[in-house]
Amino acid sequence: MNQLWDPAGLYVDDDQTIYVADKLNQRIVAWKAGASNGQVVAGGNGAHQLNQSFDVIIDKERDSLIISDYTNRRVVRWPLRNGTSEETIISNTDCIGLAMDENGSLYVVDFGKHEVRRYRIGDTKGTVVAGGNGQGNRLDQLSRPWYVFVDRDHSVYVSDWSNHRIMKWEEGAKQGIVVAGGQGQGNSLSQLSQPLGINVDQLGTVYVADFQNHRIMRWPKGATQGSVIVGGNDSGGQSNQLNYPYDLSFDRRGNLYVVDYGNHRVQRFSLE
Repeated sequence: MNQLWDPAGLYVDDDQTIYVADKLNQRIVAWKAGASNGQVVAGGNGAHQLNQSFDVIIDKERDSLIISDYTNRRVVRWPLRNGTSEETIISNTDCIGLAMDENGSLYVVDFGKHEVRRYRIGDTKGTVVAGGNGQGNRLDQLSRPWYVFVDRDHSVYVSDWSNHRIMKWEEGAKQGIVVAGGQGQGNSLSQLSQPLGINVDQLGTVYVADFQNHRIMRWPKGATQGSVIVGGNDSGGQSNQLNYPYDLSFDRRGNLYVVDYGNHRVQRFSLE
C-alpha cells in the first residue's frame, strides 16, 4: 500500500505518524515514521463508507479519527480500535476542513454555507464562529472556505478560497481580519491564488498552501506580504517542486509536511 490518489487533508500525530485523506481512493491511510508502506485505517470499502474525504483529524481523548465525508454530507467518527464501527456525528453539511481545540470542541468548515461552525461535545447544531453571512468578500463574509486552524485563544483561521485570502476570526468576533493575501488573485508576495491548507505557530505566523501558485508561503503576524518557503518554481515533480499543494502540517520537531496533490504524494521538508 504505497500509492495515493488525489490526496487532500493531512494530520501528523505526536509520534510522526501521518494520516492522509486519500480522497479518490475513498479511504484514510496512516504512514508510520520511516515506513515505505501505509495502512488503511478507515474506509476503503466503497463510497457508502467514505466518499471524497477532504480532511482527517484525531480525537485523542476518544482514540478515534474524525473525517469530513464530503459527498455523503456528514462528519464521521471512526474508532482507531478494531471491532467498533464508524458513527455519523454531524449530518447535512458540505464539510471540508476540520479542527479541534483543547476542550474537544470540533470546528467544521461548511463550504456550501460559507461558514465555520463550532460543535461542543454533545452538540449537533453548532454555533457559527466565522462567516455565516452569505457568500461575499466583506470582512464578515467568506466565499468557498476550505480549511481551518484554531489557536490556543480559540481564534479561527480560515482559508477563504474564492477571495484568495486567509481570515482570522477572534473568539466572539462579528467579523474577521485579513492575515494573508486579500490583494486579489495573483502570484506576487502580497497575493495568494486559491489558498487551501493553513497552519499557525505560537507567534501567529501563518503558513499557507498556495494552491494555484504551487508554493508554501509564510506570513509573519501583521505582515502585508509573505515569503516563499517551499516551491514557487513552477509546478513539477522534482523534490523541490510542488504540483498543487493541498494541505500542510508540522510535527513536534518542526518538520513541514505538505500534501502534494498533483503528484499524489506527501513531502516532508526541514525548515531552517
